[in-house]
Amino acid sequence: MSRSLRPVPSTVPPVTTAAAYGCGFACLLLALVCLSAFSPADAQSPGSEVRADREPITPIPAPRAQDPQRVLLGERLFGDRRLSHDNTHSCSSCHDIATNGASARIHDTREGQPIALNTPTVFNASLNFRLNWEGNFRSLEEGIEGSLRNPAIMASSVDEVLGKLRADPGIVGQFRDAYGREPDAAALLDAIATYERTLVTPASRFDRWLAGETNAMTSDELSGYQVFKSLGCIACHQGVNVGGNLFQRHGIFHPLGSPEPALVRVPSLRNVATTAPYFHDGSAATLPEAVKAMGVAQLDRVLTDQQTAAIVAFLNTLTGTYRGQAVRPATATPRTGSQMP
Repeated sequence: MSRSLRPVPSTVPPVTTAAAYGCGFACLLLALVCLSAFSPADAQSPGSEVRADREPITPIPAPRAQDPQRVLLGERLFGDRRLSHDNTHSCSSCHDIATNGASARIHDTREGQPIALNTPTVFNASLNFRLNWEGNFRSLEEGIEGSLRNPAIMASSVDEVLGKLRADPGIVGQFRDAYGREPDAAALLDAIATYERTLVTPASRFDRWLAGETNAMTSDELSGYQVFKSLGCIACHQGVNVGGNLFQRHGIFHPLGSPEPALVRVPSLRNVATTAPYFHDGSAATLPEAVKAMGVAQLDRVLTDQQTAAIVAFLNTLTGTYRGQAVRPATATPRTGSQMP
């Protein structure tokens, strides 16, 4: 397909631009390697032999065994509104585990004030190399503490939360059962992080295809996977989380939503069919709209309706399961979080 668009001059500072293009060059090399390992004929045939070790995307592994008492404690804390300064909302207020691990809103709010960036899903967050859109946390524990301190999210602190929890004999007993001691900072952060490590969504149809279940995907979906790779989407969206493992500048050729942050941690595409709206600013309402916008902004291409539909068909196969149920889209109904115990 001829390229009908032209690059526009970069407005990103030189250091950031150099870093992003260095990453982009590495991604381009990866894409070329990936394409050489997979032929169009393979993509067209659902019955063709699957070689998962040759694919740029790998299946989600079974979650590591975690201490069940710590998981239960972490799950309780995840839904506890006392983690917020004013006891009005919990982690689950923005991260709905019953649906897509996020919300259906463009921007979640606290006290009527919208949070700056669209809420990313907590599902499979433990598989990312950095957390949040800006990638400013290296571990789940760091991210949890950062959310507690963030005035736009919980507006609290570890010490404030511990003061509330230590006044509750029931949860103090649960900490003693799980950690052998009363609530402290390390146990608080570890309990929530331990629970979040269980929030993985294996068994997508694409993963089943990778595992050798040749009928798990249709020929149209396999063709969509080939289009996804041949256009270069795979350069940034690969690995176990189909993204989440590098930084990239958005709007390389043309603007993509709001300009800040200029450099983002590439989002995972796991369960992407369920996590609308899309992008750091929630500016794309539907998956086809997001795919078309990415073609223009990141690839300098206007994708045809056929190409867009093919890629969307493939992306729909990335929806996994949690506790035996398929991940599903969230509703737009506002939530205030779990009740305090």
